[in-house]
Amino acid sequence: MGGNGSGATVGDRLDHLWRVFGTGLSFLAFGVGGLVLRVLVFPPMQWFVRDPSRRRRLVRRAVQRSFAAHVELMRQLGLLTYEIRHRERLQRDGLLILANHPTLIDVVFLVSLLPNADCVVKSAVARNPFMRGPVRAAGYVSNDDGAGLVDDCIAAVRAGGNLVIFPEGTRTVRGQPPKLQRGAANIAVRGRLDITPVRLSCTPMTLGKGEKWYRVPTRRFHVVVDVQEDLPIARFLNAAESGTGGDAAAARRLTDYLTHYFSGEETRAGT
Repeated sequence: MGGNGSGATVGDRLDHLWRVFGTGLSFLAFGVGGLVLRVLVFPPMQWFVRDPSRRRRLVRRAVQRSFAAHVELMRQLGLLTYEIRHRERLQRDGLLILANHPTLIDVVFLVSLLPNADCVVKSAVARNPFMRGPVRAAGYVSNDDGAGLVDDCIAAVRAGGNLVIFPEGTRTVRGQPPKLQRGAANIAVRGRLDITPVRLSCTPMTLGKGEKWYRVPTRRFHVVVDVQEDLPIARFLNAAESGTGGDAAAARRLTDYLTHYFSGEETRAGT
């Protein structure tokens, strides 16, 4: 991670310094872009687009385009390269998208590919006076830790949104296997929703959990977004089980499976 070896040339050092500067510039641009959306783009949509469904689509499209522009900015600055595999699998509505979470920019990449992305936002963000307007306009799900969160997520997918969830709940700690929470599995099981899994990788690693933004790698990093085939939820449901207990068992099986799946292991747990 970051730093220059003793054998680094002047060119290597200059390249490293440029990428540190470029990373800082990209963070600044992200913040400024968010402010522009909140102040100049979203308010007119709320004022002049009266239909909530159409307004929600327009807001989400604006967020997608701004995130795609940010990815392109990072590429133009020489910070990264990337590869999108099977992008066409995301060009549908009503998807439950589950992904691993190696870096800070995972959500930027995923939302940049989804014209109708839905997200789960923290309740503090949903109540923030600067953010609550855009959050409401986009129809994002508020994570208030209430009993209705799973139902809200299911409803969002059934309404045609593409709900992006990182089952770990936070970025993976470097060198450790992913530790998945059961919330995403509960949504899939209780809603009887098939899963669109996405494997994300970043080489060399950067912007991981607890890592400083200025600790840039020794070369440009390469991001791969690999959209997998849908995972049918039916394979985790047991016809002999019913009720809350049956759903809980299915959620455990699915969580175990996804833990192995996102660890890159061949073993298929729960099948």
